[in-house]
Amino acid sequence: MQKRKTLKSLLAISAIAAMFSTVSVQAQKQTNAAQNSTAGQTASNARLSAGDEKALKDMAQANINEVAAARIALQKAQSSEVKTFAQKMIEDHGGALSKVQAVAQQKGVSLPTEPDAMHKDMAAKLEQQTGDAFDKMYMENAGTKDHEMVLSKLKSDAQNIKDPDVKALADAHIPVVEQHLKSAQQMSTQSGK
Repeated sequence: MQKRKTLKSLLAISAIAAMFSTVSVQAQKQTNAAQNSTAGQTASNARLSAGDEKALKDMAQANINEVAAARIALQKAQSSEVKTFAQKMIEDHGGALSKVQAVAQQKGVSLPTEPDAMHKDMAAKLEQQTGDAFDKMYMENAGTKDHEMVLSKLKSDAQNIKDPDVKALADAHIPVVEQHLKSAQQMSTQSGK
C-alpha cells in the first residue's frame, strides 16, 4: 500500500512538474516570438539612407505625375487608344503609388502629394490642346519621354538602393515602366505621330 501511495505521489509530482515545464516553455516561445517581432519591426522601420529616401520619393513623384496627366487624358483625348492607355496609367501608377506610400509610412518618410513644377507646366499646356494635338502631346510627353526618364532613373537607383523594401519596389516598377514605354512607342509608331 505504501508503494502504491509513493507511486501515486511520484506520478502527481511528475505531472505537475511536466505541466509547469510546458507552461514555461510555452511562455518562453511567446516571449521569443514577441522579441523577434519587435526586432523585425525595428529593422523594417530603420531610418533610410538619404539615397534610399530620395529613390522612394522619386518613385512617388513619378507615379503622381503619371496619374495626374492620365486623368487629363481621360477627359480630353480624342483617340480611344489614348484613353485606354491613360486608364492603364491610372490603374498601374495608382496601384504603384499605394505600394510606395505603404513603404514610406512604414519607414517614416514624407512623400510629395502633387505633380512637380515641370509636370504642372505640362498639364497646363495639355489643358490648352484639343483633338489630335492633345493626343500627340500627351503620348510624346507622359507616354514616351516621362517613361524613358523614369526607367533610366529607376534602373540607376535600383543598383544603389540598400533597403530591401525600397529595392523590391524599384525592382517591381521597372518591368511595368518598360511595358508602358513599349506601348507608348508602339502607339506613336502606329499612328505616325
